[in-house]
Amino acid sequence: MKVDVVEEFIKLVSINSPSRREGDLAAYLVSRITEMGLDPVVDGSAPLSGSDTGNIVIRVPGSAAGPTILFCAHMDTVGPTEGMVPVLRDGVIYSNGKTVLGADDKAGVAMIIAALSDILDDGSPHGPIEVLFTVQEEIGLFGAQYLQADLHADYGYIVDGDGPVGRIANQSPSKLDLDFTVKGKAAHAGRPEKGINAISATASAIARIKSGRIDEDTTSNIGLISGGKARNIVPEETLVACEFRSFDREKLEREAQKAIDAFNEAADEFGADVAVKRERSFESFNIPEAHPMIVNALYAAKAVGIEPQIQRTGGGMDANVFNVRGLPCVGLGMGAANEHTPDESISVSQLREGARFIKSILLTAVKTGIEND
Repeated sequence: MKVDVVEEFIKLVSINSPSRREGDLAAYLVSRITEMGLDPVVDGSAPLSGSDTGNIVIRVPGSAAGPTILFCAHMDTVGPTEGMVPVLRDGVIYSNGKTVLGADDKAGVAMIIAALSDILDDGSPHGPIEVLFTVQEEIGLFGAQYLQADLHADYGYIVDGDGPVGRIANQSPSKLDLDFTVKGKAAHAGRPEKGINAISATASAIARIKSGRIDEDTTSNIGLISGGKARNIVPEETLVACEFRSFDREKLEREAQKAIDAFNEAADEFGADVAVKRERSFESFNIPEAHPMIVNALYAAKAVGIEPQIQRTGGGMDANVFNVRGLPCVGLGMGAANEHTPDESISVSQLREGARFIKSILLTAVKTGIEND
């Protein structure tokens, strides 16, 4: 059964699958992959991750000698797309403008399915293939972290990178989350001297923190602030969610400590208390350009007329989890634009190129005999 990547993508984005609610999409994918003559397995990660379904694992035996290659994409989107009908206009697919489209990462899912169907349909020689569709990537890479299946791949490609098809993300930063709770004292707004204004203390702390681009390796972001109950009450508590990313672990720790110091200093000045929760979301990776999986991808891109680019990314992806576990992975650009916004879109040409690129990676690994180190 041959799958058209554009038709498949439109079907996928029409199925609502926000993080933790990927079940409907997973059920469709299991049915679809079974129709292709494969045997998908849903792992037992749901009770651990909190999703309504597990990850989907597919294993395809090789028909020729070659490395075992993993392709991975995630099923969840950053927000609900219930009722969204995708719009095709001038060769580009958009959402209806009210929600995200979900190309991140249903474009990756569609490309992998289409490439697999093409190889199975024409009998092209290929090595062993593993495919993984994960849950809850957008809110913390939880599907990959709680994966309840052994992967045997020599290396993998995560079809969830930013930029056009042909971009290879061989570096990704570490990410550290800090959640601050600032506690002051409630009072009537007409008698402010009886209270301690937690919002004012928080504002003073934030003013001491450099936010945005710190240097070529490091970024910081204050993403969420909440607090207060009414305009006539001195606020007794605020919550602040920050994140820090860096390719350099020392810089990451240094910037995070600056933020902690800023909150402690401001709290002392205002007579407030502060507590901080610290969590390492994911670890960085850096795959050398000479690694067989990158060399293979470069050959594969040129074989189908795609100009490859090797470039680091500021985002995290399932590759961060797998690299820490000893499975070398890089990200592949999946061609979407304006991800995570109602203006998100992807061109028909990028979808078709992505499917061709994945198929070429599998064929090239067999033809050239490129193995893992």
